[in-house]
Amino acid sequence: MSETVFQRHELKYLIDDAQRTALETAFAAAMTPDPYGESTICNVYYDTPDYRLIRASLEKPVYKEKLRARSYGPASPDSLTYLELKKKVGGIVYKRRISLSPRQTEDYFEGASPLPESQISREIDFFCRYYADLRPMLYLCYDRSGFFSTENRDLRVTFDRNIRWRQEGLRLTAPTGGRALLEPDRSLMEIKAAAAIPFWLVSLLSRLSIRQTSFSKYGEAYKIILAQDLEKKRRRIDHV
Repeated sequence: MSETVFQRHELKYLIDDAQRTALETAFAAAMTPDPYGESTICNVYYDTPDYRLIRASLEKPVYKEKLRARSYGPASPDSLTYLELKKKVGGIVYKRRISLSPRQTEDYFEGASPLPESQISREIDFFCRYYADLRPMLYLCYDRSGFFSTENRDLRVTFDRNIRWRQEGLRLTAPTGGRALLEPDRSLMEIKAAAAIPFWLVSLLSRLSIRQTSFSKYGEAYKIILAQDLEKKRRRIDHV
C-alpha cells in the first residue's frame, strides 16, 4: 500500500470548445501535455443515505470534506485504486489517499476487514466512524487530459469532458457510463497550483473571457437528484 498527500489551490472554470482550443494552442509555449495522455477517471463517492456530506459542502462552509474511491479507467479485481479523503479549508485543498484493491475497499466498508495500517488509514477510519453510516452513493466518471508547466511541475491544468454520473453500479469495476452532466461542447477546466498562478496564465484567461466558477461534479449531480425527488413528491401530491 502506498500513501499520497496533496496540498494545493484548485481553481475551476467552465469553458466551451473554442476556449479550450485557444488554451491548448497557447499552452504550447509554456506547458507540456500529461505523459499519460487522455484517461478516464472513475469515482465512487461515499456519503450518508441523506447525502449529509454533499449537502454540507454545497452550503460553502469554510471547511468541507469528501470521501471517494478512484481508479484510472475501469478497475479489474487486482487493479491499483485509491481511497481518498479530500478536505478544503479556506480555499486550499488537502487530499490524502491510500492505494487499495477494489476488493479491499469493499471489504472495509462491508466491515469484513480493516484498512492496512498507516497514518492516512487511521484518518480515513476516524472519518468513517464519525459519520458511521457511509456507503457508496454516486458513481461519476469523466475523460481527462492535462498539462504541466515546463518551469514549475506544481502547476497543472486539466480538462474534464464527457462527465457522466449514475446512482447504480456503484463499483469501480463496473463499466463506465451514466447521464451527462454538461452539454457536449463544454468542459470543466481546473488549475491546480501550490502557489500563485503565473501572470501569463492570468492574462490568457482574461483575454479569452474565462471566469472562475464554483463547480462540484458530485454537487451538480446531487442537485439533479434532489430536483428529481422533489418532482416525484409533487406528482404524488397532485394525485392525492
